Amino acid sequence: MNPLLKEIRHNPLLWLLAFVPVVLAASKLMPGSHTLLFVLSVLAIVPLAALLSHATESVAAKTGDAVGGLLNATLGNLTELVIALTALRAGEYMLVKASIAGAIVTNTLFMLGASFLLGGLKHHVQEFNLSGARLQAGLLFLATVALLVPSAIAAADSTTGTEFTGKLSVGLSLLLITAYGLGLLFSLKTHREVFGGAAHDEAGEEAPWPIGLALATLAGVTLLVALVSEVFVESVQEAAVTFGMTQAFVGFIVVALVGAAAEMAAAFSGARKNRLDLSVGIALGSAAQIALFVAPVLVLLSYFLGPSPMDLCFWPGAVVMMLIAALTASLVTSSGRSAWFVGVLVLMVYLIFAMTLYLLPPAR
Repeated sequence: MNPLLKEIRHNPLLWLLAFVPVVLAASKLMPGSHTLLFVLSVLAIVPLAALLSHATESVAAKTGDAVGGLLNATLGNLTELVIALTALRAGEYMLVKASIAGAIVTNTLFMLGASFLLGGLKHHVQEFNLSGARLQAGLLFLATVALLVPSAIAAADSTTGTEFTGKLSVGLSLLLITAYGLGLLFSLKTHREVFGGAAHDEAGEEAPWPIGLALATLAGVTLLVALVSEVFVESVQEAAVTFGMTQAFVGFIVVALVGAAAEMAAAFSGARKNRLDLSVGIALGSAAQIALFVAPVLVLLSYFLGPSPMDLCFWPGAVVMMLIAALTASLVTSSGRSAWFVGVLVLMVYLIFAMTLYLLPPAR
């Protein structure tokens, strides 16, 4: 436990962990103070994200960047899954779909672009494993095609009913989960040697935590992030009115950014330390996992937890943004090298989407 206490004692950012019990207590004592809960939840998530970042880097130092990125993406996506399950039980399917689409676009464009920019500002040119990036980008493109089909058919053929859309969504969900499982088998088992990280050297790196402490920290912090994120989601809709944000902007941008804060901290830190394989693995791996696993699982669970079955029909604007995000990821990772201006280009695509949603919310 000494390395954890030492990190908290010497890192002023982690002193904000005091806000974690404060926001959890305030949510019980003052449930109607939405703006205050919104601010407190953001202040609590930031240090939790930093702590999760350090623990993830320690695990990656033992297991390699590929497994470390996968582990961080999986634990980070538990937050989105908890938020989505809460909305699913309440029948808020539009919020569920907005969080899914927003998480995919945010992880693919903002997290990847910012990692390229932050890493490129410190290192002239960075390299990463091309095979791993291509695999994740390919899986992400497959998922966007599967999400595009039900929406396109429903828009083009008005005679298709909800029964057809429901059956198609269930079938596609099973296919996506199968593809995700086979992708893990391919990258972590049968062709593991192809997906090793690119060489990196960074002087002055701190010694990693013991693997037991790192895993325990990952599990504990992930649980706290999920609890604080629930408070955040419950308060953000009302707080959005105070800050003049539209509902579409909140669901697609703000919720996605805060929900992915832990993963972003690890991805940005990895990029600054010239471990771009870890950053790319977290960004694209997280987006692919949401599209290939989280979204299909939510569709299947809606038959048991929701008031009615949920389908994979997204509004046209969300589908277009997810497709463009997948194509952008394929384009910028095609060389296996990156520099700061590549990150600027990716972030510009994200900012175009954010500005559009801020000014013109998608139809509900």
